[in-house]
Amino acid sequence: MSIKHLEEYRDPDISRAIIDNIKKTSRKKVRLMEVCGTHTMSIFRSGIRSLLPDTISLLSGPGCPVCVTDQKEIDAFIELSKIDDVIIATFGDLLKVPGTKSSLQKERAEGKDIRIVYSTFDAVEIAGNNPGKKVIFLGIGFETTAPTIAASILSARDKNIDNYFVFSAHKLVPPALTALMSNNNLNIDGFILPGHVSVIIGEKAYIPFFEKYKIPCAITGFEPADILHAILSLVRQIEDGNSKLENLYQRAVTFDGNEKAKKIMQDVFETVDTAWRGIGIISESGLKIRNEFSSFDAENMFEFDLPDTSEPKGCACGEILQGIKIPTECSLYKKICTPVNPVGPCMVSSEGTCAAYYRYNG
Repeated sequence: MSIKHLEEYRDPDISRAIIDNIKKTSRKKVRLMEVCGTHTMSIFRSGIRSLLPDTISLLSGPGCPVCVTDQKEIDAFIELSKIDDVIIATFGDLLKVPGTKSSLQKERAEGKDIRIVYSTFDAVEIAGNNPGKKVIFLGIGFETTAPTIAASILSARDKNIDNYFVFSAHKLVPPALTALMSNNNLNIDGFILPGHVSVIIGEKAYIPFFEKYKIPCAITGFEPADILHAILSLVRQIEDGNSKLENLYQRAVTFDGNEKAKKIMQDVFETVDTAWRGIGIISESGLKIRNEFSSFDAENMFEFDLPDTSEPKGCACGEILQGIKIPTECSLYKKICTPVNPVGPCMVSSEGTCAAYYRYNG
């Protein structure tokens, strides 16, 4: 079935036709993982899980930026907020994530200057308007947000704003896919690859991973028909025994990606080994600010002591991020851990799997 116009991706008749095709095609038991948190929310919001045949299981992967931010990084954010004359600028989801001893929300309630921004350039503007303060932007996210944060550093440099800093806790998606495939407990049969990230890095970025593992992969968008189309593609590949890397989001994703965004990111950041919550250290999966921009690097410019870091007791967020468990298998889910009182980041973030289950899964 060919879909030519955006409104068709939301057409329930087209989605029903794809579902019928999936049911006719699917024979083998398969486990498919969506890597993107936005895909997770779209799947729950549109009720896709309930419409699929019993042969297909959907797993939610480590595609929520807040959720995969390591506990030590969360603790570092909190300690930075306690420094005199510091303004913390952050996206809203980070506020409620529990650290080992506190949270940004608690520190804000105690008078620390912590501000929610909607753009990195809002943080640069805050720095420009408050020359007597040190403004630290908490840089989390994947390849989608990293170029804009790199651009904010270049902007601050060009404007001679010397009181703007970034704590880089960015993560890269392709190395995480390799880490998932190395986990023998997962048994993933196919990947629904992220749309927003792929707009930046392009289809080409996944070729080394695909060539190594020959596992069915489909890049797709976020409308119901997008996701169903990806599921149908993966099921067909598995049933035919013919693995492919398919770009089903060609209206937004090119083979090479966004070259300008990638260059800005590469000019400001270099890759490093970094820790992912629940997964551990993944080689070359993080972004560190390059030495030539070290005066903007909060890790380099500020001294702070971290508490003895520990994960919340009983929280299964790490296993949920890997698709080993689902939220209902966590002993804290809906008992102690709720959106009002979240224990782990998977319940805090608007893209977290636990938050999605709580909101949409009865």
